Formats: sequence, C-alpha cells, structure tokens
Amino acid sequence: MTLTKRIIPCLDVNDYKVVKGLNFSSISNVGNPIFLAKKYSDACADELIFLDITASQEHRKIMKSLVAEVATTIDIPFTVGGGISNIEHARDILLHGADKIAVNTAAVKNPKLIKQLMNAFGKQCVVVAMDVKRNYNLSENKNIFVQNGKKFWFEVYIYGGKEATGLDAIYWTQKVKNFGAGEILLTSIDMDGTKNGYDLDLTTAVVNNTSIPVIASGGCGHPQHMLDVFQISNASGALAASIFHYDSYSIQKVKKFLQQNDIDVRL
Repeated sequence: MTLTKRIIPCLDVNDYKVVKGLNFSSISNVGNPIFLAKKYSDACADELIFLDITASQEHRKIMKSLVAEVATTIDIPFTVGGGISNIEHARDILLHGADKIAVNTAAVKNPKLIKQLMNAFGKQCVVVAMDVKRNYNLSENKNIFVQNGKKFWFEVYIYGGKEATGLDAIYWTQKVKNFGAGEILLTSIDMDGTKNGYDLDLTTAVVNNTSIPVIASGGCGHPQHMLDVFQISNASGALAASIFHYDSYSIQKVKKFLQQNDIDVRL
C-alpha cells in the first residue's frame, strides 16, 4: 500500500514571532505564529511543526503558553520541539496540546532520553530532529559521499545549528531508530532558506538507512522540489516554510501539482 505523502509547514519561533533565516542565520521576522498556524490548518496542511529555535541554545524551556494557544487554533497533528531535555518537560508540552515532541540537542547528549520518551509516551510521539551539514574535512569511520569530484560526510549539529558534534548523520540515523524514535525530522543546514531544493543526497541516504518515516527539510522554494524529494528519496513528508510564509505557493496548489505528478497526497 502506498502511504500518503505529507506536506508540513514549519513555524520557527523566536521571541513569540515566526522567523526565517538562511543556513540557520540571518534571521528575520515573517509573521504571527497564531495567525500562520490557523492559516495552514485551514488550508489542509497535513501537520504543523513548531520549533522554538533558541530554547536549547539559551538553556530555557519552550514557550508553553504559545504552544497551548497554537494547539487550540488548529485541528491537524502538531509537533513541538526546542529545548526539550527530560520526560517532565516533554509531558508538559504534550499536556499543553502537542501531539508529538521533537528532540535534537538533548538526544545527542543523552541518547537514552529517546528510549525514555518512547517508554513514557509511545514511539508515535517521539520525533528526533537532525540538523545536518556537509563536512569536507574527511575523517575515519565516516560515511563518505562524492559530488562533483568532492568528498564529504554529513555531520550532525546541535544548539540550533550552532555547534558541530563530530557525529556522522548516517550512523546517528541508524541509532535513533534503535533507541525508539518514531520519526526523523531531517534538516539540511546547507540548503536551509536557499529555496534551491532539498539536499537529495542527504535525504536519500537517511531514508535508505532507516525504516521509520523521514521528513525532509531545508531548501524548498518550488513545488518541483517537493516532487523531487518524494520521487528521488522516498521521504515520507516534506517540510517547507518560505514558500508558504511568503505566499509563493498555497498548500492546495502544491498538493494539486504533486497529485498531477502521481504523488499520493490528501487534498
């Protein structure tokens, strides 16, 4: 059976405002999170992802009141991430209306947290977010890729893309499933905000190394980019921000384009 592909808008939130950047920097305000959440829910987005992008870096908790307000505004599945570091905090976010929680920094620092979250809330609630960048400094025990004659490996970053970990993304992909993740949110830092398309090498490699769903993120600027990532990598979902925030394309226009190209989507 062919699973329906998901189109997922993302709200990157900083100081109660939705923001957008380029390669995880050059951040600018783009709108009100409550307004945008309702807009995307009404437009039949399949899910909504809310990321408090500075919570981990600032060592603080997610803005729970804002999460609760967004949750009451929408009627689609709702994933929340940013600064979640323990079971109690995750439970608090779920009680404030989230359907799933996303962890990145805390999971890298303490992989056992993934299993703890799975045991407490079920695998379906646990999303491991992976922020990944190409590293051209070759190292032993890394999965090496080649493009245009250049060799590189994919490195996981934490603290909102600010800190390199030395962790190979393909290795980490295989580990997070074993620890109990139900899904991976995969963001290419290199492609983030460029509108030049997803990192297809990265997404394909991650999809091919796990059996859990993978959401592609970073670089979408046109419906064709979503078509490419579904056809080439077989990702389960495509996350986008800029094309929806700036009304370049509506969610329905994207879905109709995909359907016309034989991608099974929910209209």
